[in-house]
Amino acid sequence: MKSMQPVVPGMDLEEIVLAKNQPPYVPLPVAIVGPRWISRWKLTWRERFKILFTGDLWHTQLTFGQPFQPTLLEIDSPKRYLEKENDQSLADA
Repeated sequence: MKSMQPVVPGMDLEEIVLAKNQPPYVPLPVAIVGPRWISRWKLTWRERFKILFTGDLWHTQLTFGQPFQPTLLEIDSPKRYLEKENDQSLADA
């Protein structure tokens, strides 16, 4: 599995790279949209087949003893609701 850039293709969003130059962590590109930090991942063919046959996708989040933060795993692009929110904020302006 590999993180991807741009995070949301076709949208001009602010992006940063988390853990840049911070071994042993792997740098993670994220798009920042309000309270959301969004990342995009590309699965290998082996990973796709494994998910197809097992139906399992695991998520591990380190909390370092702090309260668990809400997370959301999706298969659809967040573009669908980001565009709606952007249209709404323009209408409210």
